[in-house]
Amino acid sequence: MRPLKETPSQTAGPYVHIGLMPGAAGVAGDAHELGHDIAGPDAEGPRIRIEGRVIDGTGTPVRDAVIEVWQANAAGIHAGPGATVEPGFRGWGRVATDPASGGFAIDTVKPGAVPGPGPGERMQAPHLSLWIVARGINLGLHTRLYFDDEPEANAADPVLSLIEWETRRATLIAARAPDNDALYRFDIRLQGADETVFFEV
Repeated sequence: MRPLKETPSQTAGPYVHIGLMPGAAGVAGDAHELGHDIAGPDAEGPRIRIEGRVIDGTGTPVRDAVIEVWQANAAGIHAGPGATVEPGFRGWGRVATDPASGGFAIDTVKPGAVPGPGPGERMQAPHLSLWIVARGINLGLHTRLYFDDEPEANAADPVLSLIEWETRRATLIAARAPDNDALYRFDIRLQGADETVFFEV
């Protein structure tokens, strides 16, 4: 039997929403589609909201992006086998950008500091891990979101410290609203000036 030819690489097309977020694509189904509830109703810690936009290299909002979120709970524990977290806490979710504005919003609890990946590693500052996919992106983009009201933890974070230029680190910092302690602003810039730092994972 002759081996089949490799399928050519394709960009992520309109099917991204249909497959990952059918409700956002207007496909009838469960109103509570997978990924809407990141923390669950019983999660401890302060509730926060993160608002922002996904922006391309020309400054145009990306209106068909999907953002997946992973995070620890307020005690710095990720959900998973053997983990002791609050009932219903998944620490994972998915949001879509608004088809009109390119904006997005993430409602969750503020995560705690997380131990480093190995023995003796420094603590990682409170953060969200993000994965972005949209039409025109062949491979999902991995980045992180840190909080500007955690300056000491951010300064000691081993991942942020890997970024040589401190001005580039600022692209990963969400700014707390001056009039609302529970609201943060974070834009994801795919290219151009102030491009968000993305990681190879």
